[in-house]
Amino acid sequence: MKTFEFSNALDRLPEQFFAKLVNKVAEVKKRHDDVINLGQGNPDQPTPKEIVEQLKNAADNPLYHKYPPFSGYPFLKEAVRDYYKREFNVTVDPESEIAILPGTKTGLVEISQCLLNKDDLALVPDPGYPDYWSGIALAGAKMHEMPLESDNDFLPNFNNIPIDVWERAKLMFLNYPNNPTGAIATKELFEETIQHANEHNVCVVHDFAYGAIGFDGKKPLSFLQFAGAKEVGVEMLTLSKTYNMAGWRVGFVVGNPSVIKAIELLQEHYYCSLFGGIQEAAAYALKADQESVSKLVDMYDQRRKALVDAAHTIGWKVQAPKGSFFAWFPVPNGYTSEAFADLLLEEARVVVAPGIGFGKHGEGYVRIGLLCEEELLREAMDRIGALKLF
Repeated sequence: MKTFEFSNALDRLPEQFFAKLVNKVAEVKKRHDDVINLGQGNPDQPTPKEIVEQLKNAADNPLYHKYPPFSGYPFLKEAVRDYYKREFNVTVDPESEIAILPGTKTGLVEISQCLLNKDDLALVPDPGYPDYWSGIALAGAKMHEMPLESDNDFLPNFNNIPIDVWERAKLMFLNYPNNPTGAIATKELFEETIQHANEHNVCVVHDFAYGAIGFDGKKPLSFLQFAGAKEVGVEMLTLSKTYNMAGWRVGFVVGNPSVIKAIELLQEHYYCSLFGGIQEAAAYALKADQESVSKLVDMYDQRRKALVDAAHTIGWKVQAPKGSFFAWFPVPNGYTSEAFADLLLEEARVVVAPGIGFGKHGEGYVRIGLLCEEELLREAMDRIGALKLF
């Protein structure tokens, strides 16, 4: 059997750190049937029934059995427009300022291929979502990491970016509420972002995947709420977390028309948009009563409280996340994040995600998902407490 060489673009792709974690977990599961997996980012609740029913009914429409329009059905873009107006009082043009994505994971990789050339520079948060790196690598571009540190509430400090880096940068990724730290953005951060982006001609990409999930009575801020945001960038929004529709693969990029045009041009060569029935159900989700979203956020808030209280009970000094469905907990002295995660897996049969998998500034932390029942979160902390590490 012949073996064919990969393209240079594929060879540039970063190693999938979490593939190794999945293999470790699988090995432990062969020996034990009581593993508690807090390391994943997959919503554990089903899609609301009324959204599923909408898809079932839409599937009978023969129009949707044909190829959909390359850029998607106008009714879905109009639903996104209405969502932004209702939730954030932001006005967007559905024709020129919204593109439909087969999940924002795809869009976050595509945008680097749309806007970056070989050896161009992108600014990325560290720690951050690893697929930012993937798109940059495929484009043959370079990265400059923006450290997210606890003493700055896990927000980037733009004053620490050298002027020569600003002058080379073409793209900047931000993500709030943040994966993995659970931090939320401030008004000042977004205003400062727009100022720097204007000054240095940098396109901003705000990954708003957890935009519906904020705690302590604070609604997460949309980047597009701020004056000048559409002039300098875009925001990517997904239905995966807000409506438990991770497997449906529906997302959007909203904002600067030139970026929208580039994304849609690339996608004309990659895809023929989403099945029309899914588009109809997605539009329904965005426009319908949002009671299911409120209940979902309340559930994550209760889980957050249960996890943090249980962690404090075992002596683990942690801070509660302000948004997203992740907690970012410090590793005890004497351990790397990977060694600590390995210990918890082998000795407590609890899976957490090592911070190093999100970038070098993730070292010293582990990410824990609020994606199982409160009882299991407490049991996980009890098992960890039994190791007498704190």
